[in-house]
Amino acid sequence: MEKSIGKVNKIYVMQLATIFIGFIIFGFSENIKGPAIPRIQFEFMLSESQLGTLLSLNALGYLIACSFTAYLTKIWGIKWVTITAFASMAVSGILIYFSNYYMMFSASYFLMYIGNGMLEIGLAILSARIFVKNTGMMMNMTHGFYGLSSTIAPLIATGLMKVTIAGHTLDWRGMYLVMLLLSVIPIVIASCSTFPGEHISHEDRIPIKVLLKDRVLWLIVLVLTFGVVSELAVGGWLVNFLEKAYNWNSVNASGMLSIFFLCFALARLLLGPLTDRIGFVLSLIIFSGFSALCTFTAIVGGESVSFLFAASGIGIALIYPTVMAFIAKRYPNDSDTAITFTVTVMGLGSVIGNYLIGGVTELVKHMVGEDSPTSLLRGLQAGYGFIGLCAALCAITGFILYVYLYKRKEVI
Repeated sequence: MEKSIGKVNKIYVMQLATIFIGFIIFGFSENIKGPAIPRIQFEFMLSESQLGTLLSLNALGYLIACSFTAYLTKIWGIKWVTITAFASMAVSGILIYFSNYYMMFSASYFLMYIGNGMLEIGLAILSARIFVKNTGMMMNMTHGFYGLSSTIAPLIATGLMKVTIAGHTLDWRGMYLVMLLLSVIPIVIASCSTFPGEHISHEDRIPIKVLLKDRVLWLIVLVLTFGVVSELAVGGWLVNFLEKAYNWNSVNASGMLSIFFLCFALARLLLGPLTDRIGFVLSLIIFSGFSALCTFTAIVGGESVSFLFAASGIGIALIYPTVMAFIAKRYPNDSDTAITFTVTVMGLGSVIGNYLIGGVTELVKHMVGEDSPTSLLRGLQAGYGFIGLCAALCAITGFILYVYLYKRKEVI
């Protein structure tokens, strides 16, 4: 009996290690590019459009991976899909290191983001199957580690590029090689472990056609899309807003963004348990509403309350992992299909959302008048206000979802 319990505990520890280390490496792989991009652009003599094409491989690889990961999970099982994701990232690190030509480098970069996309879906499915208790807390905690690793990734990347070994400086190629080869660690751990849900019978699954007729799934897609647009847009627009609207220097503006990510990571680590106590859907309404309130108040209140831009991260941080927890509870045997569908549609929505932010900014500038001294400020306020609007729409769609589930007595 004791041996059996010990074996179960050992397996669970290895499962946890795979997920937590996986999210740490995921955060590294996605966010080490910042310090490396200028060096890559210089070495390959890339134009701005070529650089933009290279970075767009991120979204393309992500969406492609989303489209087939659930299918591979049903064929291979989540264990081998997770191992394949880590392996593709490790191999891409080796290929990047030996990429002397732009075409080889871009292909290697594309492979890395295929691995990233597979890993995000794979870890989400794995978490959904393992965290059957305290699901909200555990989902937020694992994603919190992603946030922490994302915060320190640019610092580690900058330091590694300056490291010299046997008279050879690692530079950006060596940095990518070292960071991506860390994927070997979770590969070893996952290979020695077993994961639940590998043998879910076909009869226990809901047909995809039936799943797509579920209004709850479509509402949760809207909640996640609005929430993630609001989350991701901050990284691309906050520094730009503070520099142009308030004439902040880049150091101070970047510092505010760092505080946002710190609030973001700490919220996931510390506030995750509240989602289990409050309820997943109510948590989505409360926290996204808080983020919207902070954003709108920061815009209207002006520079003196700009700290609220960072505080908005506390609310929006919990949306993605709480949605994953909701899916895990509502679709226990079909979490792979539900997660893949939800995240894929969300990915398309987030691309559109960022275009709309830029479009709203330009539209309001033209409406105010290019010659007006306040045109840029009003345009920036309107564009950033769209980020707050997405957070508000996340809360509104969450409320609609809550009412729908309440009437059917299915509130989670």
